[in-house]
Amino acid sequence: MLKSKYKLTNKIVSNLTKIVEAKVIIEQAKILPAQELNLRRQALIRMTQSSTAIEGNILNIKQVEDILWGRKVDAPLRDIYEVKNYLRAIKYIEKFVKEKKQISRHLILAIHRLVTDKTLPKTQCGYYRKSKIYIVRRKLGVPDEIIYTGPPANNVPDLIEGLISWIKKSQKQNIHPIIVAGIVHRELAAIHPFSDGNGRTARALATFILYQRNFDLRGLFALEDYYNKDRPAYYKAINIGRKYSQMDFTKWLEYFIKGFRAEIELVKEKVLSLAVIKASKQMTKQIQLTKRQIKVIDFINTIGKITVGDAVDVLGCPKRTAQLELQKLKKLKIIKQIGKGPAAAYILL
Repeated sequence: MLKSKYKLTNKIVSNLTKIVEAKVIIEQAKILPAQELNLRRQALIRMTQSSTAIEGNILNIKQVEDILWGRKVDAPLRDIYEVKNYLRAIKYIEKFVKEKKQISRHLILAIHRLVTDKTLPKTQCGYYRKSKIYIVRRKLGVPDEIIYTGPPANNVPDLIEGLISWIKKSQKQNIHPIIVAGIVHRELAAIHPFSDGNGRTARALATFILYQRNFDLRGLFALEDYYNKDRPAYYKAINIGRKYSQMDFTKWLEYFIKGFRAEIELVKEKVLSLAVIKASKQMTKQIQLTKRQIKVIDFINTIGKITVGDAVDVLGCPKRTAQLELQKLKKLKIIKQIGKGPAAAYILL
């Protein structure tokens, strides 16, 4: 089993305290469902763009958004696959958490299979590496330098099982979810169990831990964004030495938790700026939207407005049903009508 070594420094404790304070504010803030959906979508886009960009993907935020909506993007096919794959992996994690499934080897392999689909041979997608792994620093005019040697391939299955056992034990020991996520992130990167896609798998798995242990923050955060803003700092913090060993996690956790606080503070500011100060009685309880209503809101977020004809196409329903759905959203004060007659349309409030 993994033997995690770390100290709860003043920096770690202080940042964890501030994170919990911000978490309470975010979870209690009352914002319109359409606004929350939009923030969640933005977080998914930022998360995907940043996590893939760290590994060299060239797609920008706008292109990732286009891919999310199924629009064509002029970019290398591999980069497009990487973005599509990461989006699918996060959706898979969300479903896994909703079904209240527990961490397992199956989950880790499934995440890797998703993030590397069509970018690695099928014999490597969702399978542990079969050979030695090295991380090499290349400089022009200078011989390549091996900066990290991963554990032997035949040790990988046992190391992963050890990590899984520690994750399960950490829940019984009530170790803070953010500390667990940080250790899982770095440990998986250190084991380097796959021929490629280790970083994306590690970041996605850390996200799973946070979601599973009630630190999903309404799905509004994108910790990867923090890493991507200063990649050298991320690489320096996650540095695991030249060989795999049970190292002290303290410095990495200080960086990881500092990043989490920075991201959650941004989320808090966004949520508070949208919070309904004088909520009506209808808004005192969170509005539960139907799948049809969410589709309508998604369409308006993409196009800017929706007509009855658009709603018929989007929902695949009769005109009368589409009109009723629009009227329900209007009554909930989520959308409003603009124009009259054939030119009538609906926009978000």
